[in-house]
Amino acid sequence: MILELYIRDLGVIREARLPFRAGFNVLTGETGAGKTMVLTALGLLLGERADSALIRAGASQTLVEGRIETKDTVVLDRVGDAGGLLDEGELLVSRSVSADKSRATLGGVSVPAGVLGEIGNRLVVVHGQSDQIRLKSAGAQREALDDYAGLKALIAEYRLSFDAWRNAALALERLEQNRSASAAELEAIRVDLELIDAVDPKSGEDLEIAELIKRLENTESLRLAAATAHEALSSDSDAGDVLGLLDQAKRAIEHQVRNDAALEPILARLQDAAFSLRDLSAELGSYLATLDGEESMSIEVAHERKAKLTSLTRKHGPTLEEVFEWQATASLRMLELDDSAERIDSLRQQISTHLAAAQALATRLSAARSEAALSLAREVTEELASLAMKDSSLVVEVTPAAELGPHGADQVSILLRSYPGAEPRPIGKGASGGELSRIMLAIEVVLAKDAQTPTFIFDEVDAGIGGAAAIEVGKRLAALATQAQVIVVTHLAQVAAFGDNHLTVSKSTDANVTESDVVRLDGQARLGELARMLSGLSDSSAARDNAAELMSLAKAARQSQ
Repeated sequence: MILELYIRDLGVIREARLPFRAGFNVLTGETGAGKTMVLTALGLLLGERADSALIRAGASQTLVEGRIETKDTVVLDRVGDAGGLLDEGELLVSRSVSADKSRATLGGVSVPAGVLGEIGNRLVVVHGQSDQIRLKSAGAQREALDDYAGLKALIAEYRLSFDAWRNAALALERLEQNRSASAAELEAIRVDLELIDAVDPKSGEDLEIAELIKRLENTESLRLAAATAHEALSSDSDAGDVLGLLDQAKRAIEHQVRNDAALEPILARLQDAAFSLRDLSAELGSYLATLDGEESMSIEVAHERKAKLTSLTRKHGPTLEEVFEWQATASLRMLELDDSAERIDSLRQQISTHLAAAQALATRLSAARSEAALSLAREVTEELASLAMKDSSLVVEVTPAAELGPHGADQVSILLRSYPGAEPRPIGKGASGGELSRIMLAIEVVLAKDAQTPTFIFDEVDAGIGGAAAIEVGKRLAALATQAQVIVVTHLAQVAAFGDNHLTVSKSTDANVTESDVVRLDGQARLGELARMLSGLSDSSAARDNAAELMSLAKAARQSQ
């Protein structure tokens, strides 16, 4: 619901603030006063194309701001996606237009004007001569009929079966298209797995074999280094070695310990060093023995093994661990490819089951739509008769579609027969702006029991009518306003009298400068405006009496709804 509209420097409007309410809001004023600018301002907030020619003479830019109350989760999610926030539960929207650019904000952040159009389509429906028809598309007409018929649950059930059928059919199509490719992939995987099995690598073997080759290639250097170190520690020759010299040092200290206790820790360290060096000498001897013994494989065999492991890591590595990971994944993939025949049979069974269910539900939808189409057409036609279009009738056609679709097996068309015997034509073709607004009003009133749109705006809904027909238009707008917010630009007092909130656009001229202002009317001021609309004279006693009678009639009609 639109709570307030602020306009600055738009056309003839220097500054105006329009307080809208729930229910029926009427906007009146003399011709040329600027009522069209109010609709233009609303259009800017709804994302319509900006035109710098709209900027008031002498001003640098036009600014339009709106406060909107909404609980629509789609709208709130879109605001959140854009980074916007609500202000105390209200959505603030603005649009500024200067000579060289247009700027839009939503919830306090800048957004493309197209984003305003996205949320505007969910918040407001505009009916007027220059506006697109809400039900112009086949999809929108089908949705309107389905809402009228209360088919939401049945459509959801159908959609589950339809989606399951289409998904299974697409899966089968992909599987059959890829059968030759799958066979080639299966063979390639099988060859690679057989190669891995033939090599039979062990975890970490690539690192172990690399170390073995390094040792085998440097055996003589390793043997010489170890022998030299062993000889230096413990020599079998007459040459002095480290252990022999250490023993001499130890014996020398042992003879003097009894003479000075301070030598005891030194002696202990010499003994420890002797033990450590003997262990080290023994380890070097053992190491030499391994070098002199036979290795588990020759250098030639080690290189051959490394080559086999490298062939695997080059293709699936670079490490053996990654080769093992690929092996596990490939084994699972083989199972998937191997059961393709079984999967095809399963998918064909699923397709048959889901298609039968979807067709049965589509048949139920078609029957429900056909029944609802007759009822909707009858109700709207009755409304048209009361809106000075008694020779016109609505036709709602439900025809078979070429194939099942996401919404069933039907095509829905809402058409207008302008006079008895005429060929039904799409709504919007062959009707004037005023007639089109009345047609849409009749449809909206009938659909209002399930109205999803918070705000409806009508322009020229009263064009070409008057008297009793105008009163009927007012009644129906008031009826629609019990279900949603309604904003109407009108020239007829018979329509304006039914309003819950009456705003008027007034024009003043000073020093060749024309300005318009918008004020809310109550009491005698409203009575005077209705009198002006009836006779052109706001202070005419007869006109004011007539206006008071209209207001009483409207009040009684609203109370009876």
